[in-house]
Amino acid sequence: MNYEPFEDIYNRACQRKGGRASLELLLTQPLTNEQLATIADDRFLAQFTKSIFQSGFVWRVIHSKWPAFEEVFWEFNIEKLLMMPADMLERKSQDERIVRNFTKVKTVPANAQMMRNVQLEHGSFAQFIADWPEENIIGLWLYLKKNGQRLGGNTGPYALRQIGKDTFILSQDVESYLRAHNIIEGGLYTKRSLEATQRAFNHWREESGRSLTELSRLIAFGVGENLVST
Repeated sequence: MNYEPFEDIYNRACQRKGGRASLELLLTQPLTNEQLATIADDRFLAQFTKSIFQSGFVWRVIHSKWPAFEEVFWEFNIEKLLMMPADMLERKSQDERIVRNFTKVKTVPANAQMMRNVQLEHGSFAQFIADWPEENIIGLWLYLKKNGQRLGGNTGPYALRQIGKDTFILSQDVESYLRAHNIIEGGLYTKRSLEATQRAFNHWREESGRSLTELSRLIAFGVGENLVST
């Protein structure tokens, strides 16, 4: 596969975002593996839950209600959540301080159980995430989709990105680039497409020394309607 050189990707993003200095200000760095490993596991569950509720909903509403979510779900204490009886979960799903969506509320204890299973094997969920190799980040996506609830599609990847794990995101702009350059065809989340996307990002990562997070944003900045005035 002949991939577009990273320099071309970067220069196009520079042109659309007002130059190198302005572009670099828009880029964010993921946390190091050492930093990830120190995050409390409840923060991962909180971020998974936040991303699940934001999916298909107005993000600012979830953001404004988030302190109430933390209170209602005991700051996402995994042990407490796993001991919660079903009738209490139903009552919490009707709490007017949060978004009352029982289908999404049920993911809280379900994903807490997924994380507990990981803890028993790896010591902590944070360490499990930190140790997962970025060159197979799609494998982590698929793990969360298979073993968690409502963490498929972009929900799991967005949650990982928000908490600091290095990952690319299959946004509309990134998808548009991948299709225009014949890197993928067919379904976006098929095994074939995901593997082809991972290979492409691994190539640019090795070529540029940039993180998957930076590469994903640089590609997105180079396409779509996200121009800025210079």
